[in-house]
Amino acid sequence: MQVWNVIYDPLDFPDSLYRSALPLVDQTAQSKITKFHRREDACRSLIGNLLPRVLLKKRGVAKDAMTFAATEAGKPYCTTPGMYPPLAFNVTHDEGVIAMAFGTGDLGPPAFSIGVDVMKLKIPPRTTFSQFVGIVDSQLTDREKNIVLADVPEEEAIRRFYWIWTLKEAYTKALGIGLGFDFRRIEYDVLEEKVTIDGELARGWQFLKFEVPQSGPKYVGFAAKFIGGRETSISDLSEGCLVCYDAVSFVNRAIEEMS
Repeated sequence: MQVWNVIYDPLDFPDSLYRSALPLVDQTAQSKITKFHRREDACRSLIGNLLPRVLLKKRGVAKDAMTFAATEAGKPYCTTPGMYPPLAFNVTHDEGVIAMAFGTGDLGPPAFSIGVDVMKLKIPPRTTFSQFVGIVDSQLTDREKNIVLADVPEEEAIRRFYWIWTLKEAYTKALGIGLGFDFRRIEYDVLEEKVTIDGELARGWQFLKFEVPQSGPKYVGFAAKFIGGRETSISDLSEGCLVCYDAVSFVNRAIEEMS
């Protein structure tokens, strides 16, 4: 798996660039993007739609030949003819980062069992960390709550929490089942690097953790892919598989290559 991250700052992203890039995606995607009331949400959606298209262009696919669909649960997937091996991808965003995990489509067609999540390391204003955990504790196991509420510096506690949360999100996105999955069914022990599902060790999964390298706010994330077999691995995404782009440069490149 690889992960591309696009660093987005609304203050640096001109409206003219948004308007120039919008025609690069199909009418179905344009309709969804333009429904957002806030322009910054529309820009995040546009960038998220451009990510797999830029990847396909890099692999030699003409813009007019790119086709996509979505499962009943709303998970997008590539239907471009002639793709071998098939492309598996998943896109997510949180505030200033839009991320895409991708790899070969192996198991779980047509959208394949791949998922990604990224989140900013923060807690809501005027909220203590323990209060923050209390808001979401129904989605954490007892072991996870003990880990994040342990006697450690708050920065480490916040990091532990978001490692747990992004792994859960990436796993459910890989399943492609949408909202409603009980997060307590998944337990990620960040100290022992162990994932259990319904009390049993996870089998056949690859989990790759990453931190977005930038000078501003810190973001962490997980990419998840079902690869089959009995073993599950949890490791850092290798440096060569993690790419970061500035949003303005990325979109300008997309316009140059796909117009």
